[in-house]
Amino acid sequence: MTFNPNADISGGKAKRRGRTAGIAAGGVGLGAIVVLLVSQLFGVDLSAFVDGGAPQSQTQQIGTGAELTDCLTGADANANIDCRMKGAAASIEAYWATEMPALGGTYSSPQFVLFTGQTSTGCGTASSATGPFYCPPDETIYVDTAFYDELRSRFGSSGGPLAEMYVVAHEWGHHIQNIGGIMDAHPSRATGAASDSVRLELQADCFAGSWAAAASSTKDENGVPFLQPITQPQITDALSAASAVGDDRIQQASTGGIRPDTWTHGSSEQRQRWFLTGFQNGAGACDTFSVRAGSL
Repeated sequence: MTFNPNADISGGKAKRRGRTAGIAAGGVGLGAIVVLLVSQLFGVDLSAFVDGGAPQSQTQQIGTGAELTDCLTGADANANIDCRMKGAAASIEAYWATEMPALGGTYSSPQFVLFTGQTSTGCGTASSATGPFYCPPDETIYVDTAFYDELRSRFGSSGGPLAEMYVVAHEWGHHIQNIGGIMDAHPSRATGAASDSVRLELQADCFAGSWAAAASSTKDENGVPFLQPITQPQITDALSAASAVGDDRIQQASTGGIRPDTWTHGSSEQRQRWFLTGFQNGAGACDTFSVRAGSL
């Protein structure tokens, strides 16, 4: 999606952590790091794709992070990935601040941290191999923006701004699940095509779709919509990202087979379908836990 150039994104809560210390790490190169990223993020073993290499240094990033003070307008968001993350945060925050009370909940903001290499979190040390994720203990979304390049070049997503923001909106959906008590109500982390793990992920995809549908009518404090109306090619980009990270697609590429009993995020078709469910019907239609296994 394209930001309105004069939209005010200054209230977006995204921060960028800086480099603070070099840490020795077993080196495998950027491509292998991304393979490990997808392995951990989507619960499949891609170790066969990893090439050996000389040891490299990782960069530990700690602290609360620096405000992105140069990111003020929609024009900035259209031109720069960090500003686009800040603009996405401003839009998604404004959406849920209104939507969650309408669903009967009370909204509170997550933190949103951009990092490079390695960083400390409330869930332990995270690296590029961890991928974009939400940490419930510190209520923070963590994104290494290098993930977006690999999503396109290695995993076949068509990319585009909406595909990038879909990732943020998905992780924001996990925050909604956390503060709304959904995670507590479904604590099981068993694997499988109809497991609570998969249902949580598909619901987050649905929440991302509900935001996308409302994004062009969600306004800044001056009444200016953050984003211009969504186009069909942009929807296709978001669906491409959802499909690229389906359990079945990742498993097929890494092992040559598909094992639904090990799924943690859902198939490519499921992820696309639940994104569209939220897009077409809103967040109120995102109760993946009431759907029988055969229809999930």
